[in-house]
Amino acid sequence: MNKSELASSLRMAIAILYKGLRKELTDSSGYSMTELQTVGLLFVTDKMLPTELARETRITTQSMSQILTKLEAEGVIVKTPSQTDKRKVYISITEFGREMIKRTQYERDQWLIQSFDSTLNKEDLELLEKALPVLHKLTTTNK
Repeated sequence: MNKSELASSLRMAIAILYKGLRKELTDSSGYSMTELQTVGLLFVTDKMLPTELARETRITTQSMSQILTKLEAEGVIVKTPSQTDKRKVYISITEFGREMIKRTQYERDQWLIQSFDSTLNKEDLELLEKALPVLHKLTTTNK
């Protein structure tokens, strides 16, 4: 398989897997992937500015503003004005938001485990485990 065929095949496999995860999330929560990604970013950081969140999720600041308004209204995030620059507002996750992310991660992991059990054999699982470092390398070099 040449690089072009490999790239196409990998893209298709990831797209199908992503759609499965997305469907699982749609079925189990009222949040979009971008909303969950936003909360996920806040889960691993102390606080972020709305512009940073927009950049990381690759959406416009206007779209991020709408997402943050929804998440704040539902108690998932809190907005805190900067002590040094009143024009800036920091976004952080609430305890409710943390629990939501933990629950979502658990549900996605369970969906994947079920897919492993119904589709893969022991050798497939070992091969997938060996491929993970390569996949992680691809995700960190293309931000």
